[in-house]
Amino acid sequence: MVRVTVWNEFRHEQEHEEVRSVYPEGIHAVIAAGLNEAGEGFAVRTATLPEPEHGLTEDVLNDTDVLIWWGHMAHGDVDDAIVDRVHERVMNGMGLIVLHSGHFSKIFKKLMGTGCDLKWREAKEKERIWTVDPSHPIAEGIPEYFELKPEEMYGEHFDIPAPDELIFVSWFEGGEVFRSGCTFRRGQGKIFYFRPGHETYPTYYHPLVRKVIANGAKWAAPTANAKPVRGHHQPLEPIN
Repeated sequence: MVRVTVWNEFRHEQEHEEVRSVYPEGIHAVIAAGLNEAGEGFAVRTATLPEPEHGLTEDVLNDTDVLIWWGHMAHGDVDDAIVDRVHERVMNGMGLIVLHSGHFSKIFKKLMGTGCDLKWREAKEKERIWTVDPSHPIAEGIPEYFELKPEEMYGEHFDIPAPDELIFVSWFEGGEVFRSGCTFRRGQGKIFYFRPGHETYPTYYHPLVRKVIANGAKWAAPTANAKPVRGHHQPLEPIN
Protein backbone atom coordinates (compact mmCIF):
# COMPACT_ATOMS: atom_id res chain seq x y z
CA MET A 1 0.00 0.00 0.00
CA VAL A 2 1.53 3.31 -1.12
CA ARG A 3 0.67 6.07 1.36
CA VAL A 4 0.07 9.27 -0.62
CA THR A 5 -0.53 12.79 0.71
CA VAL A 6 -1.98 15.23 -1.84
CA TRP A 7 -1.05 18.79 -0.89
CA ASN A 8 -2.75 21.85 -2.37
CA GLU A 9 -2.47 25.49 -1.36
CA PHE A 10 -6.29 25.62 -1.78
CA ARG A 11 -6.33 29.35 -2.40
CA HIS A 12 -7.77 29.75 -5.93
CA GLU A 13 -10.78 27.58 -5.16
CA GLN A 14 -11.74 29.77 -2.21
CA GLU A 15 -11.18 33.13 -3.91
CA HIS A 16 -12.09 32.62 -7.58
CA GLU A 17 -15.48 31.38 -8.71
CA GLU A 18 -14.09 30.30 -12.09
CA VAL A 19 -11.80 27.83 -10.33
CA ARG A 20 -14.39 26.79 -7.74
CA SER A 21 -16.82 25.90 -10.53
CA VAL A 22 -14.30 23.38 -11.90
CA TYR A 23 -12.95 22.10 -8.57
CA PRO A 24 -15.68 22.80 -5.98
CA GLU A 25 -14.01 20.65 -3.32
CA GLY A 26 -10.49 21.71 -4.31
CA ILE A 27 -7.90 20.47 -6.79
CA HIS A 28 -6.53 18.17 -4.09
CA ALA A 29 -9.88 16.39 -3.77
CA VAL A 30 -10.01 15.61 -7.50
CA ILE A 31 -6.41 14.36 -7.58
CA ALA A 32 -7.11 12.21 -4.51
CA ALA A 33 -10.27 10.83 -6.14
CA GLY A 34 -8.27 9.85 -9.22
CA LEU A 35 -5.83 7.89 -7.07
CA ASN A 36 -8.62 6.23 -5.11
CA GLU A 37 -10.29 5.17 -8.35
CA ALA A 38 -7.05 3.84 -9.85
CA GLY A 39 -7.28 0.55 -7.99
CA GLU A 40 -3.55 0.54 -7.51
CA GLY A 41 -3.36 0.09 -3.75
CA PHE A 42 -3.09 3.68 -2.56
CA ALA A 43 -3.92 5.00 0.90
CA VAL A 44 -4.67 8.67 0.20
CA ARG A 45 -4.99 11.70 2.47
CA THR A 46 -5.02 15.40 1.64
CA ALA A 47 -3.41 18.46 3.21
CA THR A 48 -3.77 22.17 2.48
CA LEU A 49 -2.03 25.44 3.19
CA PRO A 50 -4.64 26.82 5.67
CA GLU A 51 -4.26 23.86 8.03
CA PRO A 52 -1.92 24.03 11.04
CA GLU A 53 1.63 23.41 9.79
CA HIS A 54 0.04 23.40 6.31
CA GLY A 55 -1.23 19.90 7.10
CA LEU A 56 2.35 18.61 6.84
CA THR A 57 3.13 17.77 10.43
CA GLU A 58 5.99 15.47 11.38
CA ASP A 59 3.47 12.67 11.94
CA VAL A 60 1.83 13.17 8.54
CA LEU A 61 5.11 13.25 6.65
CA ASN A 62 6.47 10.26 8.52
CA ASP A 63 3.34 8.41 7.42
CA THR A 64 3.73 9.50 3.77
CA ASP A 65 5.49 7.51 1.05
CA VAL A 66 4.75 10.00 -1.74
CA LEU A 67 3.81 13.67 -1.45
CA ILE A 68 1.96 15.30 -4.39
CA TRP A 69 2.33 19.11 -4.53
CA TRP A 70 0.11 21.67 -6.28
CA GLY A 71 0.69 25.37 -5.68
CA HIS A 72 0.43 28.60 -7.63
CA MET A 73 -0.52 31.92 -6.05
CA ALA A 74 0.72 31.32 -2.50
CA HIS A 75 4.25 29.93 -2.84
CA GLY A 76 5.56 32.68 -0.58
CA ASP A 77 3.07 31.81 2.17
CA VAL A 78 4.55 28.35 2.69
CA ASP A 79 6.58 28.39 5.90
CA ASP A 80 10.30 27.80 5.36
CA ALA A 81 10.37 25.39 8.30
CA ILE A 82 7.80 23.20 6.55
CA VAL A 83 9.82 23.36 3.33
CA ASP A 84 12.90 22.19 5.25
CA ARG A 85 10.86 19.38 6.81
CA VAL A 86 9.66 18.17 3.40
CA HIS A 87 13.17 18.51 1.97
CA GLU A 88 14.59 16.32 4.73
CA ARG A 89 11.96 13.65 4.12
CA VAL A 90 12.70 13.63 0.39
CA MET A 91 16.42 13.30 1.04
CA ASN A 92 15.62 10.34 3.27
CA GLY A 93 13.47 8.54 0.73
CA MET A 94 9.99 10.08 0.47
CA GLY A 95 8.83 10.47 -3.12
CA LEU A 96 7.67 13.86 -4.42
CA ILE A 97 5.41 14.63 -7.40
CA VAL A 98 5.32 18.31 -8.35
CA LEU A 99 2.45 19.36 -10.60
CA HIS A 100 2.07 22.27 -13.01
CA SER A 101 2.81 25.63 -11.33
CA GLY A 102 4.47 23.83 -8.45
CA HIS A 103 7.61 24.39 -10.52
CA PHE A 104 7.87 27.74 -8.68
CA SER A 105 7.28 26.25 -5.22
CA LYS A 106 9.92 26.72 -2.57
CA ILE A 107 10.43 22.97 -2.22
CA PHE A 108 10.96 22.35 -5.95
CA LYS A 109 13.40 25.26 -6.31
CA LYS A 110 15.28 24.11 -3.21
CA LEU A 111 15.62 20.60 -4.61
CA MET A 112 16.55 21.76 -8.12
CA GLY A 113 18.95 24.52 -7.05
CA THR A 114 17.82 26.70 -9.98
CA GLY A 115 15.23 29.41 -10.65
CA CYS A 116 12.80 27.00 -12.40
CA ASP A 117 11.43 29.81 -14.60
CA LEU A 118 9.82 29.31 -18.04
CA LYS A 119 7.63 30.89 -20.72
CA TRP A 120 3.85 30.80 -20.21
CA ARG A 121 0.64 31.88 -21.91
CA GLU A 122 -3.00 31.31 -21.05
CA ALA A 123 -4.86 31.10 -24.36
CA LYS A 124 -7.05 27.98 -24.04
CA GLU A 125 -4.92 26.21 -26.61
CA LYS A 126 -4.25 22.57 -27.39
CA GLU A 127 -1.42 20.71 -25.69
CA ARG A 128 -0.14 17.52 -27.33
CA ILE A 129 1.86 15.43 -24.86
CA TRP A 130 4.31 13.03 -26.50
CA THR A 131 5.62 9.95 -24.71
CA VAL A 132 9.35 10.02 -25.45
CA ASP A 133 10.34 7.20 -23.07
CA PRO A 134 7.65 4.56 -23.57
CA SER A 135 9.62 1.96 -21.58
CA HIS A 136 9.51 4.00 -18.37
CA PRO A 137 7.13 2.78 -15.60
CA ILE A 138 5.47 6.22 -15.45
CA ALA A 139 4.50 5.80 -19.12
CA GLU A 140 2.82 2.43 -18.57
CA GLY A 141 -0.57 2.40 -20.29
CA ILE A 142 0.00 5.83 -21.87
CA PRO A 143 -0.29 6.07 -25.67
CA GLU A 144 2.30 7.54 -28.03
CA TYR A 145 0.65 10.91 -27.45
CA PHE A 146 -2.52 12.39 -26.02
CA GLU A 147 -4.09 15.84 -26.22
CA LEU A 148 -5.51 18.29 -23.73
CA LYS A 149 -7.63 21.29 -24.71
CA PRO A 150 -7.85 23.78 -23.22
CA GLU A 151 -4.53 24.06 -21.40
CA GLU A 152 -2.09 26.76 -20.44
CA MET A 153 1.16 26.94 -22.40
CA TYR A 154 4.51 26.39 -20.72
CA GLY A 155 7.48 26.83 -23.03
CA GLU A 156 11.22 26.38 -23.04
CA HIS A 157 13.64 27.34 -21.76
CA PHE A 158 12.68 25.63 -18.50
CA ASP A 159 15.36 26.58 -15.96
CA ILE A 160 15.92 23.20 -14.33
CA PRO A 161 18.93 20.90 -14.14
CA ALA A 162 19.13 18.27 -16.86
CA PRO A 163 16.54 15.66 -15.83
CA ASP A 164 17.67 12.18 -14.92
CA GLU A 165 14.93 10.93 -17.24
CA LEU A 166 12.70 12.70 -19.74
CA ILE A 167 9.41 10.86 -20.19
CA PHE A 168 7.03 13.37 -21.79
CA VAL A 169 7.47 16.38 -24.08
CA SER A 170 4.63 18.79 -24.84
CA TRP A 171 3.86 20.74 -28.01
CA PHE A 172 1.41 23.63 -28.00
CA GLU A 173 -0.79 25.18 -30.69
CA GLY A 174 1.26 28.36 -30.55
CA GLY A 175 4.39 26.42 -31.52
CA GLU A 176 6.27 26.08 -28.23
CA VAL A 177 7.61 22.82 -26.78
CA PHE A 178 8.27 21.91 -23.15
CA ARG A 179 9.87 19.14 -21.10
CA SER A 180 6.62 18.19 -19.40
CA GLY A 181 7.50 14.93 -17.63
CA CYS A 182 10.87 14.83 -15.88
CA THR A 183 12.39 12.75 -13.09
CA PHE A 184 15.15 13.59 -10.64
CA ARG A 185 16.80 11.87 -7.70
CA ARG A 186 17.88 13.76 -4.62
CA GLY A 187 19.40 11.79 -1.78
CA GLN A 188 17.26 8.67 -1.39
CA GLY A 189 14.17 10.37 -2.80
CA LYS A 190 12.66 10.24 -6.28
CA ILE A 191 11.01 13.32 -7.80
CA PHE A 192 8.62 13.52 -10.76
CA TYR A 193 7.60 16.84 -12.30
CA PHE A 194 4.46 16.71 -14.48
CA ARG A 195 3.37 19.87 -16.30
CA PRO A 196 -0.42 19.85 -17.01
CA GLY A 197 -2.97 21.26 -14.57
CA HIS A 198 -3.98 24.91 -14.95
CA GLU A 199 -6.51 25.70 -12.23
CA THR A 200 -9.36 26.92 -14.47
CA TYR A 201 -9.32 23.84 -16.73
CA PRO A 202 -10.62 20.34 -15.86
CA THR A 203 -7.25 18.67 -16.50
CA TYR A 204 -7.23 16.52 -13.36
CA TYR A 205 -10.44 14.77 -14.43
CA HIS A 206 -8.73 13.48 -17.60
CA PRO A 207 -8.19 9.70 -17.34
CA LEU A 208 -4.71 9.74 -18.88
CA VAL A 209 -3.55 12.58 -16.63
CA ARG A 210 -4.83 10.56 -13.67
CA LYS A 211 -3.04 7.48 -14.99
CA VAL A 212 0.27 9.35 -15.24
CA ILE A 213 -0.08 10.64 -11.67
CA ALA A 214 -0.91 7.15 -10.36
CA ASN A 215 2.05 5.69 -12.25
CA GLY A 216 4.24 8.45 -10.87
CA ALA A 217 3.16 7.71 -7.31
CA LYS A 218 3.99 4.02 -7.72
CA TRP A 219 7.37 4.87 -9.23
CA ALA A 220 8.29 7.48 -6.60
CA ALA A 221 7.41 5.31 -3.60
CA PRO A 222 10.40 4.38 -1.42
CA THR A 223 12.06 1.03 -1.98
CA ALA A 224 13.14 -1.46 0.67
CA ASN A 225 16.78 -1.05 -0.30
CA ALA A 226 19.32 -0.63 2.48
CA LYS A 227 20.06 3.01 3.22
CA PRO A 228 23.68 4.13 2.88
CA VAL A 229 25.79 4.44 6.02
CA ARG A 230 27.92 7.59 6.26
CA GLY A 231 30.25 9.25 8.72
CA HIS A 232 33.14 7.81 10.69
CA HIS A 233 33.27 4.07 10.20
CA GLN A 234 35.12 1.24 11.90
CA PRO A 235 37.14 -1.05 9.59
CA LEU A 236 35.50 -4.27 8.49
CA GLU A 237 38.80 -6.11 8.68
CA PRO A 238 41.96 -5.61 10.76
CA ILE A 239 44.24 -2.92 9.38
CA ASN A 240 47.96 -3.82 9.45
